[in-house]
Amino acid sequence: MKSDEVAHYLQDNPQFFEEHSELMANMVIPHPHGGRTISITERQMLALRDKNKQLESKMGELLQFGEENDGISEKMHRLAVGMIAAGSFQAVLHTLNFHLRDDFAVPHLAVRLWDRPADTDELPEFAQVSQELQAFAETLAQPYCGSTSGFETSSWFGEASPHVRSQALIAMRNGGGTIGMIAMGSEDVERFYAGMGTIYLERLGEMASAALARVLR
Repeated sequence: MKSDEVAHYLQDNPQFFEEHSELMANMVIPHPHGGRTISITERQMLALRDKNKQLESKMGELLQFGEENDGISEKMHRLAVGMIAAGSFQAVLHTLNFHLRDDFAVPHLAVRLWDRPADTDELPEFAQVSQELQAFAETLAQPYCGSTSGFETSSWFGEASPHVRSQALIAMRNGGGTIGMIAMGSEDVERFYAGMGTIYLERLGEMASAALARVLR
């Protein structure tokens, strides 16, 4: 019999060791962390101890993730309150910049809106954006995270642009249509990376979209 067949047999026939109880006293197996042999009872105790250590480690990770998520949720709440209180276009931009810089440690932020209201001054937020990038924003089902290479957004960060190595791009929508984009940049290539979680970035985009649409209405 092969080893897996023996394992299946013992799983399917737990009464085997009742019928052959003398085997329990005589069986010896290798120690998992050394060359000596130990009894099956000792081996079971070691296996349980190792499993407990793994469970403790996993529990520690889950607690850490929970604490981190609680912290992010508090920061998002503060940002939301600030956005609601902002009564003008400049106030919304200031609130967004302040919270992302101070609470989330995002070093570079740029906002672009496709349509400039007639009674607003020439502001960088209404600078020309290519049709290709607008079309790309339309296709974003979730925020893009990754390199700045090949994106015109790499020039949005002013003097820091040559040093920005990773970015997050969030499409802003109002009533289903895309009205603009938020770009967040970092010199750290691992700050925004492909495959990272984007749920909080999505919520950020929704809050900013609603706030900007309200003050520009």
